[in-house]
Amino acid sequence: MNLRNTSPTIVYSPYIPTTTRNKTQFSKPIFHNLNLQLPCFTRNGSKSRLFTTLSSSPISTTESIEPPMPEVEAEVGKERFDWYSQWYPVPHGKKVLGLDLVVWWDKNENEWKVFDDTCPHRLAPLSEGRIDQWGRLQCVYHGWCFGGNGDCKIIPQAPVDGPPVHTFKKACVAVYPSVVQHDIVWVWPNADPQYKDIITKKKPPYFPVLDDPSFSKSMVNREIPYGYEVLVENLMDPAHVPYAHYGIMCTRTPTVKVDREGGRPLDMKVKKLDINGFLGKQDLDSSNFIAPCIFHAFTDVEVDQENGSATSVKALPPSRRFSLIFMCVPVSPGNSRLIWTFPRNFGVSIDKIVPRWIIHIGLNLILDSDLYLLHVEERKIMEIGATSWQKACFVPTKSDALVVGFRRWFNKYAGGEIDWKGKYSGALPPSPPREQLMDRYWSHVVNCKSCNTAHKGLKALEVILQIMSVGLIGIVAVTKQNMISMVVKTTMVSMAIVCFAASKWLAHFIYKNFHYHDYNHAFV
Repeated sequence: MNLRNTSPTIVYSPYIPTTTRNKTQFSKPIFHNLNLQLPCFTRNGSKSRLFTTLSSSPISTTESIEPPMPEVEAEVGKERFDWYSQWYPVPHGKKVLGLDLVVWWDKNENEWKVFDDTCPHRLAPLSEGRIDQWGRLQCVYHGWCFGGNGDCKIIPQAPVDGPPVHTFKKACVAVYPSVVQHDIVWVWPNADPQYKDIITKKKPPYFPVLDDPSFSKSMVNREIPYGYEVLVENLMDPAHVPYAHYGIMCTRTPTVKVDREGGRPLDMKVKKLDINGFLGKQDLDSSNFIAPCIFHAFTDVEVDQENGSATSVKALPPSRRFSLIFMCVPVSPGNSRLIWTFPRNFGVSIDKIVPRWIIHIGLNLILDSDLYLLHVEERKIMEIGATSWQKACFVPTKSDALVVGFRRWFNKYAGGEIDWKGKYSGALPPSPPREQLMDRYWSHVVNCKSCNTAHKGLKALEVILQIMSVGLIGIVAVTKQNMISMVVKTTMVSMAIVCFAASKWLAHFIYKNFHYHDYNHAFV
C-alpha cells in the first residue's frame, strides 16, 4: 500500500543498450508485423509512484540458440542467479518474491520508503496504518511509530520515565533500498546493511524513450493468477497472438494463408545468453530479456510503413516509433504481476481525448483471452516438473526460440525455480472458480485511478437511474387523475421504463468490463 495523501501512480525504468544508435533510428517492437492497434497510456497525475527493478548489466556472451535444441535440463553451474540482488517494481502495498512490502511517503526526507509490511510488536500489517502529524509511519494496532530509517520513534504503552525500549533493535522495521526512476519506485529486496547504497553500484534498467516528452508512455499493471515463468514465456511468444487473441488484436496477413487466423512461420533466434538474460532476433526485429523482469521488443532499423521493407534511415521522413516494454514480477507460486507500457511518438493526442479506463477495458480483454489457458498450462508443467519442460513439450519450430531460450536461462542459472527463501513449498495454490480466476476488479481496477474513478461514477449513475425510474412511477401513481394529462403520464411512464432499462444495461456493462468478462474461444 502506498501511504500518502495522494493516490498512487506507476514508475518506469529503461535499459540502455551497449551499442549507440543514430537518433533517427528507432526501437520498434518485434511484433511490429502484428499492426497492433493498442490504446495509449496516460500518466497518472498523482505524485505517488509505482516501483520496479532489474539488473542493468549488459548481456555479453556469444552463445546462440535455435530450436530444436538439446533437452533443457536444470544446469546449476558456477554462476547462480541471485533473485534478491535485483531491482523490482512495487505498485501500492504489494508482495514481491513472497515479501510483503509497504510503500510510504516520508515527508521529512522527501522521498519514498519501502518497509517490511510487519510491525515488530505483534506483526500487524503496517500497510493498514497511516502517516501521523509528524510524518511518521504509524501502526494503527497499538500506535507504534517509525521514522524513515525504520527506527521506532515512540511506543505509547512504554512509561516515559522507564527504559527507552523504543530504541532497541527489535523495535525497528526492516528497510529495503529503493529508488524512483521515471516515476516508478523500485525496490531491492534485501535489507542487509551492505546494500544500503546499492543504487551507487547498480541501477534499474533505463529506457531513454520513457524520458522523451514526445512519446506516450503511461503504464498499466495487473495481478496475474499464474506464475512468473509462464508469464514471461507467453510474452515472448508472438505465434500465439493470431489464435489466443483472435478478433482482438490485428495481425499481418501471411503470403500463404493456411487457416482463418493467419498463423505463419516465424524465423526467431536467441543469441548471447548469459546470467543477465539474452538477446532475441526475428528478421529485422530484436528483443532483450533483461533478467529477471524485463522483456523489451524493438527493431534496429527504420521500416517503410507502407510495404514493410527496410529503408535507409535518411530516406524516410520522421518515422513512427513504437516499442514494447513488459515488466514481470514474481509474487508467489502461481501468482505474478505484469506492468507494461507501449511508448510511441504518434497518436499521442489520443491519450488526452480518450479516458484511460476505456483503453484499459481493451487491454484487460487481451489478458483475459488466454488467462485460463495459461493457468491450466502452469499446473500441467508443475505435474511433470519445470526442469523437464522440454521433455514434455514438443517445440520443433523456430517460432518457439525465445520461449526455449528463456527456459534454458531459467534452468541453467536459476536451477529451474525461483528462490522463495523457504517461504513456500513450491506447490501451486488451488484453482479458484473461473469467475474469481478472471476477476478484474481486485487484480486491476482498485489499483488503477482511472478505472476506479470510472467504476464509482458508473455505479453512482446506475443508482441514479434506478431512483429516477422508481420516482417517476411513484409520481404517476400518487397524482390524481385530473391533475396531469394522459400525455404527461405516458411520457413519465416511458421515461421510467427507459431509466430502468438503462440501469440494467449499465449494471451489465459494469460487471462485464470491471469485474468479470469470460472468454470462450469456441464462439469467436
